[in-house]
Amino acid sequence: MNGTNMVWLVNRLRCMSVAEMGYRVQQATAIRLGRSMAGRTQLALARSAPPAMPTLNLGVRGAPELDPGEVEALLLDAERICAGHVVLFADGRFDVGVPTAWNRDPDTGVTAPAVYRGDLAINDRELVGDIKHVWELNRHLHLVRLAQAWTLTRDTRWMDALEQNLRSWLEQCPPLTGPNWTSSRELGIRLINWSLIWQLIGGDRSALFEGDAGQRLRADWLGSIHAHCRTIARHLSRHSSANNHLIGELAGLYMGAVTWPCWKESRDWQTLAQNELEVEAQAQFSRDGVNREQAFGYHLFVCEFLFVAGLLAQTGGHSLRPFSRAYWGSLQRALRFLRSVRDVGGNVPAVGDADDGCVFRLDASGMDRAAQLLALGDTVFGGHADSHPGVRWLLHTLPGGRPDCDPHEVDTGWAFPDGGYLLFGNRFGEADEIKGLLDCGPLGYLGVAAHGHADALALALSIAGEPCLVDPGTYSYGQDDKWRDYFRGTSSHNTVRIDGVDQSVSGGRFMWLRKAAASIERMPASPHEFDFRGSHDGYARLPDPVRHVRSVRFESVSNTLTVRDEVSGKKPHKVELFWHFAPGLDVRLTSNGLAVRGRRFVLQMQASGEDLHLELVRGAENPPLGWYSATYQSKVPCDVLRISTVSSAVPVECKFSITFIDEK
Repeated sequence: MNGTNMVWLVNRLRCMSVAEMGYRVQQATAIRLGRSMAGRTQLALARSAPPAMPTLNLGVRGAPELDPGEVEALLLDAERICAGHVVLFADGRFDVGVPTAWNRDPDTGVTAPAVYRGDLAINDRELVGDIKHVWELNRHLHLVRLAQAWTLTRDTRWMDALEQNLRSWLEQCPPLTGPNWTSSRELGIRLINWSLIWQLIGGDRSALFEGDAGQRLRADWLGSIHAHCRTIARHLSRHSSANNHLIGELAGLYMGAVTWPCWKESRDWQTLAQNELEVEAQAQFSRDGVNREQAFGYHLFVCEFLFVAGLLAQTGGHSLRPFSRAYWGSLQRALRFLRSVRDVGGNVPAVGDADDGCVFRLDASGMDRAAQLLALGDTVFGGHADSHPGVRWLLHTLPGGRPDCDPHEVDTGWAFPDGGYLLFGNRFGEADEIKGLLDCGPLGYLGVAAHGHADALALALSIAGEPCLVDPGTYSYGQDDKWRDYFRGTSSHNTVRIDGVDQSVSGGRFMWLRKAAASIERMPASPHEFDFRGSHDGYARLPDPVRHVRSVRFESVSNTLTVRDEVSGKKPHKVELFWHFAPGLDVRLTSNGLAVRGRRFVLQMQASGEDLHLELVRGAENPPLGWYSATYQSKVPCDVLRISTVSSAVPVECKFSITFIDEK
C-alpha cells in the first residue's frame, strides 16, 4: 500500500464508529469467502434452484401514445445503440463496440481483467480505466430502449439486438467476476432496468425465450438475476455509506425479488427491501423534503429509485403490499422542494455533487430529469395527464392505481430550514422572476458527508429564468485531485474563504473529516422582503479562530440584493469573497464593482470595505479558478469576481441592483 492509500485508510477509519469497523471486517471476510462461489459455481447454484412461482408479468401490451417526433427520436436512438453508439451520463455518446465490450471503459479504452470482484482495485485507472464509465454502460439503460423499440414496431431486429446484448453480457460478466460485480448499487440499477425490459417484452411468454436456445438464455439470465439479488442482500451499504447507495441497492433488490420470485430467499429479500426502503425514504430526507446528502443531483437520483419501487408495489402483482402513506409523503415533499428551487427557465442549481447518473432513461432525450420527476409527481399524486413521454412509458410499463398520499400537500415553498435552504426573490414562476437560493444547511450526510461541498452560506441567483450567480457543479470524480478538490472546495462557491483554506477539511475524494456547521441567527419573514443573518464554525479550527457571519437582504420594491460578510478574529486574516457568473453572461469590471448583462437583465454590483482588491478571473489552471461544469466530465471557463482583503473585523458589503431590459 502506497503512502496516499495509507493516508486515505487512516482518514476513513477516523470517520467510522466501532460498530462500523466490525461491519467492515465482516464484509471483508464475506468477500474473501465468496471467492469460492464465483463464476460457474454460483451460476450452477442459481440454475438448480426450483422456481417457487411464476415470474411477474403485468400484461403490458404495445406502447403508450407518443407524438410522431418522439417515436422518430426513440427509434433513431435504438438504431445508434445497435451500431454500438450509446449515450452515457447526460449527453456523451460513446462507441462501445458490436458486440459490446462490457468490461472496457469506453472513454479510455482500458479493459478490466475478468477476476474475482474482491481482487479488483476499481480505483486503479491503469487496471480498469474510469470505473464510472464502465458502470454507467452496464446499468443497461440503453437496453430498455431496444425493448421500447420492439413494443413500438414489433420489428424482430430490435428483439434480436436485445438478445445479442444480453447473451454477450452474460458471457462476459459471469457472477462475481469483473468490474460489473464490484458495486451493489450498480447491481441494483441493472436489476431495475432488467425488470422494465422483462415487462416490455412480455415476461416468460416473450419470443426471446422460444426454443431450446431461448430457454437456455432464460436460464442463464435467471441465474445471473439470482446472483445479483444474493450479492446485494449480502453486501448492503451500511453505517457511513448508507446514503443513496443503500436506497439504490434496496430498490434493485425489491424489483428483483418481486419480478422474479423464483427462489426460497425471494420472499425474505422482498420483505427486507421494502421494510428498509420505508425507513430510508424518511431518514434520508429532511422534514421539509431536502435530500440529506446536500447534493441536488442525488436528490433526483434517490427520488427515481423510490418512485420505481413504489410504482411496482402499486401494480398489485402477486398480492404486493403497497408502500405506506409516509413513504409517498416523503416523495411528495422531495418534489415540492425540487419544484421550489427550479427557476422559471427549468434550471436547478448545481448544489453538491452530481454525476448525471439516472435510474431509468425512458424518453428519447433523457436530459431534463427534474421536469420528468415533476411531471411524474403531477400524474401520480395529482391525477394529471401524463404529458411527459418518459412518464407515459414508466406508467405504461408499471401500471397501477394511485398511492395513498396527502391530497393537500402544497406545490411550492420558500423556506426549508431543516434541510438548510432558503429562497429569496419575487414573482416566482413568472417571466420576470428573480429567484435566489441561500445555503445555510449541513455539509452532507452521515460520517463522511461524501457528496457535500464546502459551500456554507453560499448563494445562487437566477433572473428571468437565466442563471446568473451559479454553483459551478462537479466536473468529475476521476480527474486529477486538483480538479476534484477545486470543484468541491470553498473557492468554487459564492461565499468567503479565509487564509486560503476550505471551510471544511477534506480526507479524500468522498470524505470530509471536519465539517463546517452553519446556523441561522435571523430567519427572514418572506422571500420578497428577505432579511437573513447566519454564521458557520468552519474556521474556528484555525490557530486564531475566525467566525464568518453573513447577512443577506433582498428588497422586492427595488430589486436589490445586499450581502454583508463579517469576519471576526483577534488577528488579521486573508479574506477572499468569490462571485461566480454563468458562462455566456457579459461580465465587466467597474471602478468599485462590476456590471453583468444577460438576455433580459442588467445587474450592477458595488463592493465596499477596507482595502479591497477586485479581480476578474476566467479559466485559471494553477490553481484552478473560474470554471463551470454543466454536465459530468465537462468544464468550460466562467467569470469569477474575487474580492480580497486582509482584515480582522471590517465587513465587506456587496450590493446588487437588478434591472430588466427588453430581449433582443
